[in-house]
Amino acid sequence: MKQLTTLLAAAALMLSAQANAGKTVVLDVQRALLSSNAASDFRKQLQAEFADDEKQLVDLEKQARALQEKLQKNAGLSSDEELKQLRLQFQKAFGEYQRRGQELQQQRAQREQAFIGEMKPRLDEIIQGLIKTQDIDLIVNKQATIFVAPTLDITQSVVEQLNK
Repeated sequence: MKQLTTLLAAAALMLSAQANAGKTVVLDVQRALLSSNAASDFRKQLQAEFADDEKQLVDLEKQARALQEKLQKNAGLSSDEELKQLRLQFQKAFGEYQRRGQELQQQRAQREQAFIGEMKPRLDEIIQGLIKTQDIDLIVNKQATIFVAPTLDITQSVVEQLNK
């Protein structure tokens, strides 16, 4: 009996919440930012900015692979001292490759965070404008939903306004 009362109370609460609920929409903030023209320009700029570093990284990877292959080919044919030298060269090249790769990743991540920081005020302004013009009471992150009707997704509208 107590469970039935609790169930009825929960149902009544849900019905009253639905009656008082205003307009609810969903927004994929990440997709909105990354689909904008500014993000496309930023990716091109980033690619040009890091092109030399990425080329050096590829060269380091090739060098490390070549040393690894040489080490494997000469495993039974070379003296212990030669093998030791090859291993040392490989470890040094591979370590440099890893270090440079991590540095490059960190630099890219920092630049991406700076871009998002620059875009955030504009995005917030657009969202506030949509809240007022469309009389929105609740915006839910699209990743938090299982299903949403396409008519409730304002992501494309945000992208269009970001591109203005």
